[in-house]
Amino acid sequence: MDILIVEDNRELADLLCDFLRADNYTVSVAETGEKALSLYERYGARLIVLDIMLPGIDGFAVCKKIREESNTPILIVSAKTDKENKLNGLTTGADDYIEKPYDIDIMLAKIDGIFRRRYALDEIIDEDIRINKVSRAVFKNGAQLEMTAKEFDLLLLLLENRGRTLSKEYIFRQVWGSDSFSEQQTLTVHIKWLRQKIEDDPKHPRRILTVWGVGYRYESI
Repeated sequence: MDILIVEDNRELADLLCDFLRADNYTVSVAETGEKALSLYERYGARLIVLDIMLPGIDGFAVCKKIREESNTPILIVSAKTDKENKLNGLTTGADDYIEKPYDIDIMLAKIDGIFRRRYALDEIIDEDIRINKVSRAVFKNGAQLEMTAKEFDLLLLLLENRGRTLSKEYIFRQVWGSDSFSEQQTLTVHIKWLRQKIEDDPKHPRRILTVWGVGYRYESI
């Protein structure tokens, strides 16, 4: 998942969750420290938004435990605004300490900034499509799409060259290799499969366009 929100105030958690999902992040919510650690151990997260005052183990303990195992960015969000708690959070391993109540736009900007700095080189984002080059995962509207290795390589090549028409010969060499025994008809079939997965209307594609007599071009919508 992209973001794990650890917050026992369900109304506040749901509000932040809605805004983040609107920005195409995948988000989970944990109301307790124990559940947060369980979710993180099972699914991982690329960012944790962590309250301090939680039922059971508190946010400081959660932060310390996670920091023992990974360098996942952690944003502590708390109504405790005194210097001692801020220092405790930062020395425990949090990347930032945000006071409640917070401005939602500032919070979203901080989160976007973390993702740009930490993950920009590993990802390509085009509107509701996101490709993670490290995990080789593709998401649309936050939901992961099932992709074969060749489908992933083909989509990545097209996205990295968005707006440029690539010849069938060039695409085939880059994805299948010059010494492949496959035929170029394989490319046509894979384009069809990709359109079925990422286009809203595969029969009338707006992203993966055919340039007759040449090849294909990826366009942002």
